[in-house]
Order: sequence, then structure tokens, then C-alpha cells
Amino acid sequence: MRHACALPVTHGLNPVLPVVAVIALLALPVPPGDEGGLTPADAASGAVVLCCAVRLLHHRRRPLSPTAAVVLGLPVVGIAVAAAGAGDPGTAVTGFSRYLQIFVLVPAAVLLLVRDRRDLRLLAWSVVALAVWQGAVGVHQYATGTGASYMGQEIRAVGTFRPGDVMGMATVVGFGLVCAVGLALVPGSVRQRAWAVACALLLLVPLAVSFSRGAWIATALACAAQLALAGLRRAVAAGAVVAAAAVIVVGGFGIGSGLLQERLSSIGQVADAPDQSVTDRYTMWAAAAGMWRERPLTGVGLKGFSYHRDSHASLALSSGSDVEGAGMEYRKQPLLSPHNMYLLLLGEQGLIGLLALAGSWLALLVLGVRRLIRARRAQDADLDCGLVACGLLVWQLTDFAYADIGGPSTVLTAVCLGLTAWWALAGREPALSDVSRKAASR
Repeated sequence: MRHACALPVTHGLNPVLPVVAVIALLALPVPPGDEGGLTPADAASGAVVLCCAVRLLHHRRRPLSPTAAVVLGLPVVGIAVAAAGAGDPGTAVTGFSRYLQIFVLVPAAVLLLVRDRRDLRLLAWSVVALAVWQGAVGVHQYATGTGASYMGQEIRAVGTFRPGDVMGMATVVGFGLVCAVGLALVPGSVRQRAWAVACALLLLVPLAVSFSRGAWIATALACAAQLALAGLRRAVAAGAVVAAAAVIVVGGFGIGSGLLQERLSSIGQVADAPDQSVTDRYTMWAAAAGMWRERPLTGVGLKGFSYHRDSHASLALSSGSDVEGAGMEYRKQPLLSPHNMYLLLLGEQGLIGLLALAGSWLALLVLGVRRLIRARRAQDADLDCGLVACGLLVWQLTDFAYADIGGPSTVLTAVCLGLTAWWALAGREPALSDVSRKAASR
């Protein structure tokens, strides 16, 4: 058994390959009726944590630096308090496990398994490849009218995800586009930059036909942050290229121009004449705020939003959202979350949970941006890694204002948080791979 554990060291097997497998498994179609169940990618993420634990035991070293332990362990406080105060112990255990998986265990495992910038680039390109695949499936759905229903037409791109998870493809494509932009902004291999630019431009099309306003806003802000952090000259040049590509894609080829214009204009009109989906979202936001006012410190408990929703929501809330298309028959999907991660935390976990999780994310952002600024001043070769990591976190924190965790694509959020954690926290203590190399050389 000892020799089996030593194989990855002596033969140089890349320890991040299990993480690549998690990303690759998200390309598989989601079987009908399994939108909320355990997916192969979730199972593989558990294997990633197990693999990391085995390597730690084999090398007998402290897993995390004190700073990393505090930053990544902080969410456990709020999650545990909310689980203890939940009304249903069964759902509380499920919720506790899910939050622990997404925000603590998988990010920590990715942090420990990534050895250097080459590993981070490998994972970034894996995300780009997944986004290109999902985007290609989504564009085909839009072109052939086999996507999810939108405005009476089955044209909404959802990739291999089901219509019940309309944000799945948009999330993957958004992450992939942010990774491609980060890889393209730093001078280096001409071939890498060319491929990154090409992928970023291609991914604009599926992002557009996802008709996801939240993903559009998150991607725009994340890419703008990347451009600003990369430097003014690169920002101007890249911004001009993206603007020209957007004009060509939407205007020149007429890809959904009418529907896109209507969807874009609705972003600024939601307060004046909101459609039913926006009304439902506002109503659920108000319900989550009401739960917080009722129990400001601890909230109503994990998985408690759906149980307390009706007692806090107004009559404006509909019975559910209409879901059909992409191989699924028409049905009503119940509205079981406020579609706002911050309000979900506030309602279910109270101020303790919100401050714990948001505090962890804010620490990662501050540490990551600080290291990125230092790398840019020193003209460090790791600059593209910093742009990818910070861009992914900005995307996720922005998207959390319009969405929450749920669906098969959530495990990719955990992986991206791990990439950000490596950039923000690595270097404070020797990486697990450094110990592996030393052991192999003896």
C-alpha cells in the first residue's frame, strides 16, 4: 500500500489530474430527473478530497498554513451554527455536507494539489475546454430550436444541463470566458495567446444565447476587472477587440439581435415594469429579508428557506417557474431559493453565517488582488494565473447577487474557489508537491 501511494511521486503523475477529471465529468449530460441529485462530478470531487488526504498522510505534513486554515475554515462556523438551529435534522445534515463540500473541502483540496502556475494553467484550460464544449452544444440548441423554452420558443442555450438548471451552461461559459481572457492578457507564448483570444471570442456567442442577465453582468464586471488589473494599454486594446467582436456577432450576423436587445433593455427596466420572473425574484428577496429580521443572528436554519417562504412571501409570488424544452416536458418548477446567495445566507444562517462566508471570500479577494498587483509591478510570469484567479472570484461574487448554489455546475464553483485560494494563499508554506519532489529526490 505504501508503494501504491508513492507511485504519483516517483513516476511524476500530476496530482491535479483528479481535479481535471471533475471538470471533464461536467461535460456529461444530466439524466432527466437528476438535476438536484448526486452527479458523477460530485462523486469525483469527493475522490479529490480523499486523494488529497492520502497524500497528506503519506508525507506527514501540516495541511494548511495558519492563514489558509483561518480563511478556508471560517465558513464552518456559520454553517455549523445554522445546521444546529435547523428545524429538520435530516435536511440540515444534507445542507451542512453540501456547504462543506463547496466552500471548504474541495477548495482546500485544490489549493493543496496545485503545485505551481503550470498546474493552474492546466486547470484554467480545462475550464475553457469545458466551456467551449458546453457552448457548442448550446449554440446548436439555439440554432435548431432544441433548447429550453424562452419567450415561447425553445431557443435558450442550456448545454448538456437540463432546463431546470438554466444557469448551468451560462456559469460554465462565464468561467471559461474569464479564464480565456486572463490567459490572453499576459505576454507569453504567441500560440497560447492566440488560442485564448480565439476561445474568448467564440464563447461570446453561447453566453449571449444563454439569455442569462446575471451571467452577462458577472462576465462584464469580471473581464473589466481583469483588464484594469492587467494595465491600461492592454485594457484599451482588449476592450476594442471585444467590442468589435460583440458588434459582429450580434449585429453583423444577427444572432438573436431582437431578443438580445429586449433582454438587455430589461436589465434597466426591472424596477419600472418587471416581468413575472423579476417579480418572483423580488418577492423571494423580501421573504429572505423577513426571515433574517425574525432571527437576525442565526437565521431560520440550513435548508429552511423553502419551509418558511410562504409565511414571509407576499401574494405576488407565483406558484413556480415554467420549465420545458431541451427534451423535457412542460412542468412547474417550485421556487425554493431566493436566487441571491447573500440573501440566502442571511435568511438561513443569519449575520453569523453571512459574515463567516462573505468574510472568507473577501479575504481571498484582498489577498489575491494584493499578490496580483505585486506580480504586475515585478513583471512576474505568474501574472496570467493571478488574472484568472481574481477574475473567477469577481465573477462568482457578482453572480451571487443573482443566483445561489444548486445544480450540477455548483461543483465547478468549488474548483474555481480552490484556484483562487491557491493564488491568494500559496507561497506562505511549501506546497504539497514541493514536499513530494523532495521526497522523490532522496
